[in-house]
Amino acid sequence: MTATHTTRSTDSEGTTMTRIAFIGLGIMGSPMAVHLQNAGHQVTGYNRSPEKTRPLVEAGGTAATSVAEAVADADVVALMVPDSPDVAEVLTGEGGVLDSAKSGALIIDFSTIRPDVTVELAEQARAKGFRMIDAPVSGGEAGAKNAALSIMVGGSEEDFEAARPVLDVVGKTVVHVGPTGSGQTVKAANQLIVAGNIGLLAEAIVFLEAYGVDTAAAVQVLGGGLAGSAVLNQKAEKMLDRSFEPGFRIDLHHKDLGIVTSAAREAGVTIPLGAVVAQLMQAARAGGDGSLDHSALFRTVARLSGRDS
Repeated sequence: MTATHTTRSTDSEGTTMTRIAFIGLGIMGSPMAVHLQNAGHQVTGYNRSPEKTRPLVEAGGTAATSVAEAVADADVVALMVPDSPDVAEVLTGEGGVLDSAKSGALIIDFSTIRPDVTVELAEQARAKGFRMIDAPVSGGEAGAKNAALSIMVGGSEEDFEAARPVLDVVGKTVVHVGPTGSGQTVKAANQLIVAGNIGLLAEAIVFLEAYGVDTAAAVQVLGGGLAGSAVLNQKAEKMLDRSFEPGFRIDLHHKDLGIVTSAAREAGVTIPLGAVVAQLMQAARAGGDGSLDHSALFRTVARLSGRDS
C-alpha cells in the first residue's frame, strides 16, 4: 500500500489547516474538538446526542448528522467514544469510517479500549487503505479543557509524526510508546495506577476524619511530601467537599479496570492490588455511583467503615 500523507490547506493568514472529523463530543471530546477548531483546523463533529455539537459549532466548526457525513472529506478522523464496541461500530459499521472516509485518511483513536481490539481494527483499517494510531489520553476533563492531556501513542513512527500537528494541539505530553496497541497497553497501566491512588486516598481521608484531624490541612502537608500526587491534587478536594460531578465517571474506570485485569491474566501477570480496587469500583457501580466522578469511590470506602459518605 502506498502511504498517502495528510492533505493540508492554508488560509489567508498562512495558518496550516487540516480537515478533521471528530466523532464523539462528550466530556473529553468536545473541548478537544474545540481546541482543534481554534487552532485553525476545519473540524466537523458528530455525536449521537446532537446537542453536544453546540460548543464546536459556536467555535466555528460544523455539525454532521452521521458518521458518514462527518468523515466524507476528512484528512484526519479522530474518535473519542466510550468502549471497544463503540469504536468497532464507528469504524466498521454500515456507513462507518472504513466505508465512508477517503482512502489514505489518518485515523486517531483517542478512546480507551482493549489492546487486542485495537490491533484487530488497525489491521482492518490498513487493509482498506487507511492509516491508524491508538492515542488514548490521560488528564480527565481538566486536561481536555486546558489542552494539557498526556497522550500515549501506538502505531508506526511515520503515522505518529503525521498525527503530531493534531496531537500537539490537545496534549501537553505526547509520547510514541511502540507499535499498534501499545498506547492502549500503557493507558491500561495508567488506569491501574490512578485507581490505586484514588482508593488509597479515599482510605486516608476516611482515616483522618475518624480521628477528627483538620483534613484540609492534612491534605496540604501530605501533598508536599512523598505522598503527593496528581490524584491527591485533583481529587482530594472532591472527597473533602463530597462533590462528585463527573470529570471521569466510575462507569468508565470500571470498564478500564476490566481491560487491565483481563490483559494481566492473558499475560500471566499478577496484580493483587489492582484486583482489589477493581472490586471496589464494581461495588461503587452496584451502589448506584457509576455516573459520578471516580473520586466518588470515597463513598464506597467510607460506607465500608460505616461512616458518612
